[in-house]
Amino acid sequence: MSSNLKDAILRYIDTHDGDGEDGIYRTVIDGLFLMRTSHQDMPKPMVYRPALCLVVQGAKQVMFGDELFAFGEMQALVVSLALPAFGKVVGASTETPFLALALEFDIGVMRQVMEELDDPPRPAADAGPAVFVDALDGQLADCFLRLLRLLDTPKAVPVLSPAIMREICFWLLTGPNRDKICKLALPDSHTQRIARALHVLRDHFAEPIRIERLAETARMSPSSFHQHFKTLTAMTPLQYQKHLRLLEARRLMVADGSNVAEAAYEVGYESASQFSREYARMFGAPPKRSLAELKALPA
Repeated sequence: MSSNLKDAILRYIDTHDGDGEDGIYRTVIDGLFLMRTSHQDMPKPMVYRPALCLVVQGAKQVMFGDELFAFGEMQALVVSLALPAFGKVVGASTETPFLALALEFDIGVMRQVMEELDDPPRPAADAGPAVFVDALDGQLADCFLRLLRLLDTPKAVPVLSPAIMREICFWLLTGPNRDKICKLALPDSHTQRIARALHVLRDHFAEPIRIERLAETARMSPSSFHQHFKTLTAMTPLQYQKHLRLLEARRLMVADGSNVAEAAYEVGYESASQFSREYARMFGAPPKRSLAELKALPA
């Protein structure tokens, strides 16, 4: 199965715009992305959306807060909340490039499928992080192969892909990790309550945010909110906000050419020196040196 998935990914990438270069490829299937890289890289910061990321060849590590998740060939990283993290490809070469696919979850579809199950799953009693790694084979692997093969016939995508998406949700909601996946579909689970607070944080990350406001959004007491937030995200609300601020500042400096002071004030820092200190702690170097090193990396 893995060889068929590799062939399907490479076939799409090799014919996409006729280049076949390393990069992330958005497909005509909504929420489906393909990735290829022929070199190991430095940890890259980004916000992971609720999705399943399957490694088809190579290996990767992702750090959420203080927790490290490693996954290799035919293993999937499943994320059920929008979380800032550092991702690093650790298995890749020119001869054997890293290949992966990512499928963002459609919560509405997952909820519909769950409502139709005769015996819907129940969330695990013990709270755990909103991230886990699992082996992917059998029916699920076949679903992803059929989804990739649809890319060869774009006209078939709007007709056939919805059924495959529902099938993927079915196997996830009835599989060995159904007690974790179902938290995505339950409208009033702790995961969904924290997700509402995360929306507020993402929309207002440059503003001072009171924990009481976030707890009220999640309909929890401040102490319960803080506990569930830390359990699900592996960081505190303030750490989460800081990650969002620094990621956006980095984007502003790299993509928009903002200087250090401009980026700092834009994301809510009152002091450029404080921003530089916290940036260095997160990225391992002060802003100017970090950007120079970033520009020196392979494209």
